[in-house]
Amino acid sequence: MFFGHISKVNKKQYPAAIQLALDYLASTDFDKIEAGRYPIKGDLIYAQVLDLETKDKSAILPEVHRKYLDVQYLHAGKERMGVTPDLGDNPIAQDYDAERDILFYTDVQNEVELIMRPGNFAVFFPEDIHRPGCADGQAAKIRKIVVKVAVSEL
Repeated sequence: MFFGHISKVNKKQYPAAIQLALDYLASTDFDKIEAGRYPIKGDLIYAQVLDLETKDKSAILPEVHRKYLDVQYLHAGKERMGVTPDLGDNPIAQDYDAERDILFYTDVQNEVELIMRPGNFAVFFPEDIHRPGCADGQAAKIRKIVVKVAVSEL
């Protein structure tokens, strides 16, 4: 997992595919585009622009992906995200859905929280369980962008 702010990115630290995602995030005016899916490198790297409302942490299931990693970027609002390593010992809420590339856990142990503010990004690899969209205080509207990067691009 990586965590940072889009204004202070040392690209040498990241694989080329993640650099491409960070370049996209830094150079796109997300106030001027609609929510939706945007190709960056076909289906191998693409962005999902999402307008969401955060929820209480207890209402959100922790998740992992197998074929893609997530570069989650908060453009507007405030959010908390839980994160912990996937050690393979968590109870499964929903089995892996290959079409959506997602598996949900009922709960996880040793979860820590990232406090997200506009400009923050987090990169979650397949071994990183994450619980996005958690309220930081009260529920609030957020705009976030998730760039999906195929593991094969690393």
